Amino acid sequence: MIEARHLRVLRAVAATGSFSAAGRELGCTQPAVSQQMKALEASVGTPLLIRTGREMRLTQAGEALVRHAAGIIAGLTAAEEEVAAIAGLRAGRVRLVSFPSGSSTLVPTALAALRAAHPGTRVSLEEAEPPRSVEMLREGDCDVTLAFRYEDRRAAPGGTGGDGRRADEGAEAAGEWDDLVVRPLLSDRLVGLVPDGHPLARAASVAIGDLADEPWIAGCPRCRGQLVEVCERAGFTPRIDFATDDYPAVVGLVGAGLGVAVLPELAIESVRPRGARMVRVEPALRREIVALTLPDLAQVPAVAATLDQLARAAAR
Repeated sequence: MIEARHLRVLRAVAATGSFSAAGRELGCTQPAVSQQMKALEASVGTPLLIRTGREMRLTQAGEALVRHAAGIIAGLTAAEEEVAAIAGLRAGRVRLVSFPSGSSTLVPTALAALRAAHPGTRVSLEEAEPPRSVEMLREGDCDVTLAFRYEDRRAAPGGTGGDGRRADEGAEAAGEWDDLVVRPLLSDRLVGLVPDGHPLARAASVAIGDLADEPWIAGCPRCRGQLVEVCERAGFTPRIDFATDDYPAVVGLVGAGLGVAVLPELAIESVRPRGARMVRVEPALRREIVALTLPDLAQVPAVAATLDQLARAAAR
């Protein structure tokens, strides 16, 4: 196999006409040049230089190799510079996938900070929810995934919107992430949402059973299963009058006095709850927000910087 360092020596010998002059140009000794030329000739299996006294000239094979060496070395130099730029965060690309409420809260702050610190690093964003977002990571369709799992899966409400889907559908069990790098970001409490004029609007906390007689706004039939399960454990079946996976729509319906809902705090953070009031639901229901990547990708500087900025955004 031809090595780039040997090609550089061959070019220097061809340009200077001697091992000694090539050594001075390359900053090494004449014996070192001679040794590398012998190694190159051994690797190609034919003489490259004809030595006549103090003079040297290229064989036909040597001339051909020198002709190609310029392009090869130029390509390697360009590759080295590009890799160095990526390693030094002067360049690079990160493909990020996030669930909707993460896209509207954590992601903007993190990406703005990343761009300010490393303007040469480009980040693309696509929205998907777990488990699909985690599948995309494993399939190589993204580099970082923002995902969530419920801290108490038995009490995890499917609630409203894609982020509140059933725990066994919307978040994977801890063991299923063992092949991934898991960067914990924050614990996101789920809160109740009631109309501003509701009798419980100013209560310090509300038991889920206190909402048994209320009309509910919940997600699609596929996403609301865990909410129904939590309510049934509290002794009632929620009467779901409106089904939507859109958080602003949920807030608008609650604000108009048409029902109650349960949403993650992170989801409400990006929506102005006009006419609606958040109330603490007991027992506490939380989901863990995490950033996921593959072990090899975690070593890539741009990916590591993205994880750091997401962690900083979550800490604010």
